[in-house]
Amino acid sequence: MELKVALLQLLPGDGLSRQEEIGRAACVRAREMGADIALFPEMWSDGYEIPQDQDALKRLAIPADSRFVSGFGELAAALEMAICITFLEDWPGGPRNSLVLFDRHGARRLSYAKVHTCDFGDERVLSAGEDFYVTDLDTAKGNVRVGSMICYDREFPESARILMLKGAEIVLVPNACPMEINRLSQLRGRAYENMMGIATCNYPAGKPDCNGHSSAFDGVAYQKGMPGSRDTCILEAGEEPGLYMAAFDLDLLREYREREVHGNAYRRPQKYGLLVSQKREPPFLRRDYRP
Repeated sequence: MELKVALLQLLPGDGLSRQEEIGRAACVRAREMGADIALFPEMWSDGYEIPQDQDALKRLAIPADSRFVSGFGELAAALEMAICITFLEDWPGGPRNSLVLFDRHGARRLSYAKVHTCDFGDERVLSAGEDFYVTDLDTAKGNVRVGSMICYDREFPESARILMLKGAEIVLVPNACPMEINRLSQLRGRAYENMMGIATCNYPAGKPDCNGHSSAFDGVAYQKGMPGSRDTCILEAGEEPGLYMAAFDLDLLREYREREVHGNAYRRPQKYGLLVSQKREPPFLRRDYRP
């Protein structure tokens, strides 16, 4: 089973209507290219603009059942292709950085809000999501377990680990930042250690503080009969706008997960209590610290 994910590495337009127009055209093109899933970059509804003024922020936020979001569900059904649309969500506790994954029938299969908001920057004005979710996604080629994290979520190993424990085979990652060797290495590591496929869609160069390099890692580091390991990167785009197709071999991934030693095979969760304790100051930052 080969699952094709189209990474819509697009420059944003000006305003919600233009975002919808550009996005719909890209989805049509993705389907023509044979995609099973179309993935947008982070917060596509407003091109990842985050005003610090609350009134301006609320004017940009849209409900999850808005015409903009629901329209992509209708398009998913018309194209018979799953679409993962991203948007600034109007939420009772304050706007959120969110996505909805529609299946090929136009049904909402996954709703997720970014858990690890960048509170050191503009995202300090956003509300954080509460959990990570995985869904069964029906595709024309068969069922696949899909989860999601958004941009800064990838910098926390716990994000991908929870998705793995919930059964995710493919993780969709909308993104809006410079993708360089260290951030790409994080994605490679998350895929490797959890034996999962990870598809990341970034904005291209031309969008401030972004540089393209959307990527896909299939998580399969070793193959039978192959000496050593293999490169798990199956796609890395350049900086230019475009649609980039990542093809995941799910049969290969599933067979690999049955026999390999990563993921949940030999975990010792009873030893990890500190990971779920409240955030605390590292010892080396205390004045009385002595190594």
